[in-house]
Amino acid sequence: MYFHLTEEQLAVQEAARVFAHKELKEGVIARDSSMKYPKEQIQKMGELGFLGMMVSPEYGGGGMDTSSYVLAMEEISKIDNSCSVIMSVNNSLVCWGIETFGSESQKVKYLTKLATGEWIGSFCLSEPEAGSDATSQRTTAEDMGDYYLLNGTKNWITNGGTSKVHLVMAQTHPEKGHKGINVLIVESDWEGVTIGAKEDKLGIRSSDTHTIMYNDVKVPKANRIGEDGFWF
Repeated sequence: MYFHLTEEQLAVQEAARVFAHKELKEGVIARDSSMKYPKEQIQKMGELGFLGMMVSPEYGGGGMDTSSYVLAMEEISKIDNSCSVIMSVNNSLVCWGIETFGSESQKVKYLTKLATGEWIGSFCLSEPEAGSDATSQRTTAEDMGDYYLLNGTKNWITNGGTSKVHLVMAQTHPEKGHKGINVLIVESDWEGVTIGAKEDKLGIRSSDTHTIMYNDVKVPKANRIGEDGFWF
């Protein structure tokens, strides 16, 4: 079996390579050493479409294939792996999750801003006791009728301090085990959302990693992704 890149894929790869060398290389070591978030660089990545590469153009994305996305990720990673981690979470976890499973209203409200980099997203799964074991969630989302009451703590969240949109895994029906877990779209400025201190990591230090705490956060039912308990 022979695999050949298309002209379009090669063009994306070259564009990412040029961007990384021109816009990311200068100051990359200093940013990493000082844990400085690459705000200007991420903004430019959003303007050039790197933060919503596979999102449909209908929602402001590039509508590209997975191979093009991976090629771009490789070129960004070669120069600045902090920028590539920010890019990957926004693309692969947040944008993909909302576009694949979200409602039309969720796509219009959130995806259009995430795909262009106007907003950044984070994927809130890991917890102090459970790690990344989704079936051992202790974060709860109590069904209050028109909304969920969200309580819990998430750890080691990439984009935790800069993201406007959180995809939060929470247990709604403990008696159902993993079938009782839902994913909720939470906005960082809602009452009850607290962002902890930035983690002092061994590497990828200009990518911001935080603990996020949710204390009686009211999440509208309209912000649940998919049917009740479908996610797992």
